[in-house]
Amino acid sequence: MERKSALDLVGAAGMVAFASILALNQVVIKLTNTGIGPVFGAGLRSVLALGVLMIWLLLRRRRVTGLRRTLWPGLGLGLVFAAEFLLLFVALDHTSVSRSAILFYSMPVWLALVAHVALPGERLSQARVIGLILAMAGVIWALSDPESRAAGSLFGDAMALLAAFAWVGIALIVRLTRVSGLPAESQLFWQLSVSGVVLCAAAPLFGDLLRSPDWIHWAGLGFQASIVACLSFLFWLKWMSIYPASDIAAFSFLSPVLSVALGWALLGEPVGPGFLGALVLVSVGIVLITVRRKR
Repeated sequence: MERKSALDLVGAAGMVAFASILALNQVVIKLTNTGIGPVFGAGLRSVLALGVLMIWLLLRRRRVTGLRRTLWPGLGLGLVFAAEFLLLFVALDHTSVSRSAILFYSMPVWLALVAHVALPGERLSQARVIGLILAMAGVIWALSDPESRAAGSLFGDAMALLAAFAWVGIALIVRLTRVSGLPAESQLFWQLSVSGVVLCAAAPLFGDLLRSPDWIHWAGLGFQASIVACLSFLFWLKWMSIYPASDIAAFSFLSPVLSVALGWALLGEPVGPGFLGALVLVSVGIVLITVRRKR
């Protein structure tokens, strides 16, 4: 598909499905962490997802290409990917799904700010500035909500925010370096191969590797490795090569909404009226970020 200047119906539908999977993934990570150490689980996820990617390539009779000419940016991409999921998995070990989702999926706010100066054609309009202000206000309101604060921790919240910054780094590397010329499979190969080694090597520094895992923990790990870390990210990287980065990121406003709902429904996390109001502010703000002035 050729590159497009804005999201169309196909692009929007794909992003709705992608956001739903990411929302469920927050809950799955939280559950998996109870049986498998967070950093070790993140590393295993990358290793297993790399195996799924290889099977995908064999079935489609394709191969990983362009690795030699993208060695340094590819290694950088893999390291930032490793940092993102080390931070996210540790965050969900210390804070609630609801708070983590608000912070992690604030990524479009930070990407829009950086894209204003770093990505051509993605400058901030008046409506997008208003969206940034609303989204930031919503994040601050959500973090100060007394009902949800009892289920979280400042350390976990900080890790989730840093994970969002790492996600911004991935988007920028994909757009601004030679990695942008790679097919999605090669980009994902860099992310999974480097992160698998780095995270598994670092895992012993973060406590026990296993926490008496049961079948549900291994099932959760399998879901993350196959559906989330491999097939969904192949989709995301492909969409990043077709549609504007800030438009793609903006659809992540659905993920915190769904994550909060799933955290409440499946994990019994407290969600007060104030927190819901903050979620509305964040969602409206991120929607406004996608508004472009008509020429």
